[in-house]
Formats: sequence, C-alpha cells, structure tokens
Amino acid sequence: MTFRIVLAKRLRLVLLVLIVGLPAYTGVPAQTPQVKDKPYVVEYYYRAKWGYADEFIRLFKKNHYPFLKKKVDLGQALQVTAESPIYHATEDGRWDYRVRIVWKNVQTALDNTGDDQILKQLFPDQETFKREEQRRFEILLAHWDVPIKSVNLDEK
Repeated sequence: MTFRIVLAKRLRLVLLVLIVGLPAYTGVPAQTPQVKDKPYVVEYYYRAKWGYADEFIRLFKKNHYPFLKKKVDLGQALQVTAESPIYHATEDGRWDYRVRIVWKNVQTALDNTGDDQILKQLFPDQETFKREEQRRFEILLAHWDVPIKSVNLDEK
C-alpha cells in the first residue's frame, strides 16, 4: 500500500470519526466556532514486526518527519512529538512508537491540499521516497490513530 493510499485511508477514518462522533466527544455541537478554532490533537500508534522497530523509526525520521516539520513551519501543525515505551507489554497491547501531532485545528488536520507539492519539494527522488514509505508500512503489524481531548479534572 503506498504512502498516499494509507494517508488517504487514515484521513477518511478521521473524517468519519469527526462526522459521527465529534459532538459526543466534545459535548458541543460540531458547528460551534470554538471547536473549529481549537487545536486538534491526534496520537498515531505504530506496532512494528518484532525486530523491525528500529528500521521503522529510521524510515519515519527520514521520510515522514521532515514532512511533519514542514507542516509545523507552515503553521498547519503546532507540535510533533514521538515516544516509545520503556518496558514491553503484552502482544495485544504492544506499540513501539506513539507520535502526537497537535494540529492548528480539525480542518487543518483533514486538509491535504498541497501535500503532494511539499513531498515533491522535500523528496525530489520520488521513486526512492515511495519505495521507502512502502517498506515502512510493510514492516508494520498495526497502526491506529486516536483523536484525543483534554479532560478537566477540576470541573464538577
């Protein structure tokens, strides 16, 4: 599966979650301006085949992270961070990397206008880029995206 196809599927999933579930998550109708203007946080989880986590993160840093940094430079994303667990978990709950992206807002997170131009600018050798992105997804066992919201623990 190519990078563009995976990205398109991921964006469709996020859009579906937003259309169906955003009011339930926020407690506010989806049309309110406050929701549109707030940063939108998504955590992306990756579980690689055993022994391939290092190759995955190497390819991620080489081919996807520069793209995400460009999104930050353009003001479309506010922050990109990555984490990995220190200890292991059971196989069904295992993940190797969690990438958290704080998008400017939900619309920006879903808008891929201009992404092809950014990728061509960052990676003139598109054949190598596409081959390495294909490899990055080949070594994944699982990948899931979790839009998250803050919970005010002091609110009664």
